[in-house]
Amino acid sequence: MIVNESAENYLETILVLSKQLPVVRSVDVANELGFKKSSVSVAMKNLREKNHITVTKAGFIYLTDSGRAIAEMIYERHQLISSCLMKLGVSEKTAVEDACRIEHVISKESFDALKNHIKKMQKEQ
Repeated sequence: MIVNESAENYLETILVLSKQLPVVRSVDVANELGFKKSSVSVAMKNLREKNHITVTKAGFIYLTDSGRAIAEMIYERHQLISSCLMKLGVSEKTAVEDACRIEHVISKESFDALKNHIKKMQKEQ
């Protein structure tokens, strides 16, 4: 399941928007990310070709099982890393920005170790 950072960002954005909106459209993704609709359209085509999303005739975007798995993995990383950084005293803005970069490059092994360490610390409190 090799996906580039851009695709991961799009999938994560679709997941987050799907929790907030009744349906997700390309224009919603463009507005959320601050990208041109034409750029988002190309990205949606690529995600469709890789079977990470489906798009209805009305333009509604839905994650496939593979797309949802990638989006949820990235979203979990983002949530955990940003909250961890904020607990360490990093401002919310910086923590969110840094988490957005870290979430794409951290290995599964390192993330799992970090997650397990945080769980262990929470149990001890």
